Amino acid sequence: MREREQNLIDLYSHCRLSMTPRQFYGKWEVNYEMIGYICSRSIPTVKRWFATGQNYRRPNRVDLRHLALMDFLLEHFEEIPEKLRNILFFPERK
Repeated sequence: MREREQNLIDLYSHCRLSMTPRQFYGKWEVNYEMIGYICSRSIPTVKRWFATGQNYRRPNRVDLRHLALMDFLLEHFEEIPEKLRNILFFPERK
C-alpha cells in the first residue's frame, strides 16, 4: 500500500464525524422511521435512542456516523460534482 492510501485510511479511521439522533431529529423534519432507514435500524431501536431511563439505549458509533454523513449530504449535496455523485449513488452507471 502506498503512503497516500495509508494516509487516507488513517484520516478516515480517526474521523470524529458524529451526530446524535436528537441532533439530527431537531435539525431536519424527519420521523423515527426515516432515522431508522438512514441507520438501517428498526423503529423500536430508534425509539429506544429517544427514550429516557431504563428503556434508553445509546446508538453506536456507526449510527452516529451515518447520521452525520446524511447531515453532510443534506447540507452539501449540490456542491458535490455530478461525476462524483454518480459514482457514490449510481455505481452501476458508467
